[in-house]
Amino acid sequence: MNETINFFNTKSTEEIAQFLLGMYLEHKTDAGSLGGYIVDTEAYLGPDDEAAHSFGLRKTPRLKAMYEKPGTIYLYTMHTHLILNMVTQDKGTPQGVMIRAIEPVAGISQMETNRKGRIGADVSNGPGKLVSALGISKELYGQSIFDSTLRIIPEKRKIPKKIIALPRIGIPNKGIWTDLPLRYVVSGNPYISKQKRSDIDQTNFGWKEEIK
Repeated sequence: MNETINFFNTKSTEEIAQFLLGMYLEHKTDAGSLGGYIVDTEAYLGPDDEAAHSFGLRKTPRLKAMYEKPGTIYLYTMHTHLILNMVTQDKGTPQGVMIRAIEPVAGISQMETNRKGRIGADVSNGPGKLVSALGISKELYGQSIFDSTLRIIPEKRKIPKKIIALPRIGIPNKGIWTDLPLRYVVSGNPYISKQKRSDIDQTNFGWKEEIK
């Protein structure tokens, strides 16, 4: 874990967004351990990024967590859905990564229950969906993704065969920030939204085969 923390302390937010792809995200809940591999992220580069909540070093009570240390969990509500982000830079530099989708691994039946019976990719192929599937609540706001009930597990990380950079979703009318390729996905993973069915890797789900 120290190696991972050191990585977060030395890399750009764009690099961290890509590094998170394949990282195992686990939430310890009263219903058991729920988890899966991160397959879709977006980088937000406030204070310069016009699409970031912290653009122009904006400071509101909602944004307090964005100014904390790397790994701090930043949650906000959009269209009634809770969205998961984590801070990526030194305290006082409000940049972060949105976690947009996971490939479920542990506690899938509970995730389906949390998603009111949704199955397959629809369980967790969007930012609001994965938060609901994992049972994440606002109580995690401001805690650390390194040592809270919601944490990344580097030892279980998978390596993507290919990472694709795309424009972020839902960023209209923000000048150059609308089209900059700051969304990163595991190419071919079935839990990526807005992709052609023919692009899905049905064999390995976009991961490199493990050497045994």
